[in-house]
Amino acid sequence: MSTKILIADDEQNIVISIEFLLRREGFEVLVAGDGEEALAKVRAEKPDLVLLDVMMPKMNGFDVCQALRADPELSATRILMLTAKGRDTEVSKGLGLGADGYMTKPFSTKELLAEVRKLLET
Repeated sequence: MSTKILIADDEQNIVISIEFLLRREGFEVLVAGDGEEALAKVRAEKPDLVLLDVMMPKMNGFDVCQALRADPELSATRILMLTAKGRDTEVSKGLGLGADGYMTKPFSTKELLAEVRKLLET
């Protein structure tokens, strides 16, 4: 059974590059273009990890993270927040809402893969 990762991001360029990278590494990849779709896909597909952009239409990443942590069936889902906002307050908010990790864009593919592997091992 392959490891399933959901990429929730509304920036198509980022989705395409991360999707290519993760598929090349052997992961099964799902994609959501906004927060509501991300939440629906997590409920339906139960991914092992969610790469969650903070700034998305319909529902931001913070709200999606909070909703996942509040749902007993989904609360163990691993979440890596991705954002262009790297201020300490944003990082603290994401981690405070229950994210397992936080990466600031732009990031290297090597850093992303290392973080993904780390979160999947725990």
